Amino acid sequence: MTHNVCMNKKTSRSRQSLIHSNCRLASELWGTEIQKRHLQGLQDLTERFGFSIGRGEVQLLNGNWYVTHAGLLRLAQCRRCHGIKTSLQKDVSDPIANRWVFKATVYQTPGARGFVGYGDADPSNVSPLVHGAEMRMAETRAVSRALRKAYGIGPCSVEELGYLSSPVVPAARKGNATPHSNGNGSSNGQPRLRDRLCLLIRQHQLDPTLVKRYAADFCGTKELREASRDLVESFITHLAEWATRDRAGLLCKLNSFAQSQEVHS
Repeated sequence: MTHNVCMNKKTSRSRQSLIHSNCRLASELWGTEIQKRHLQGLQDLTERFGFSIGRGEVQLLNGNWYVTHAGLLRLAQCRRCHGIKTSLQKDVSDPIANRWVFKATVYQTPGARGFVGYGDADPSNVSPLVHGAEMRMAETRAVSRALRKAYGIGPCSVEELGYLSSPVVPAARKGNATPHSNGNGSSNGQPRLRDRLCLLIRQHQLDPTLVKRYAADFCGTKELREASRDLVESFITHLAEWATRDRAGLLCKLNSFAQSQEVHS
């Protein structure tokens, strides 16, 4: 009895130390983006699941907390997960189009019925950085979703996001102007197009005003907010691929819009 009480006190002290460390790191990494509600949400994730920012197990993206696949696997290990089974869903996969769908089942204890999650991936919903690895990404997404169901984790995992397949390394920056875009929400809980565009601008350190002008030109509209959702989504995909492949060339393209604006002025 005494041993259990001591262990509980030790665990409580360790968890409080982790909460303090997470809050400090969050303030250092995300700076002015951190608000009181973010710290409250982070404290809840830390108390319930022991996620650590330092270990890369939780990320703040577009004002929301997301867990990572690494964090989910560590949690499963700590909770003594009995096993994880995955299987390729051949009837809905298309190897020619490089589209893959996996089913994952998490068994918390021997003989348990299991928690099921599905994950899909194809070139249109993964980062250009992982093109060619869509099969592995689909399996990762399926496992992440099944683990979240098994352990009652509400926040989506970073790997499940359709436009981002690896955690973003955050950096404390002063607030940048956010370009306007079609802000229609996604039906599967992913961030809005405007937030996705903002993330790309921050990730690749682009000029938001020039990106806004380029986007309007790409969509064939006078202003970006007049463009359809499909056009804006196509632009975001185009911008992400170009920024990853040839950032210098993209900067030249963006600068041409600054020059054209000066000519018209």
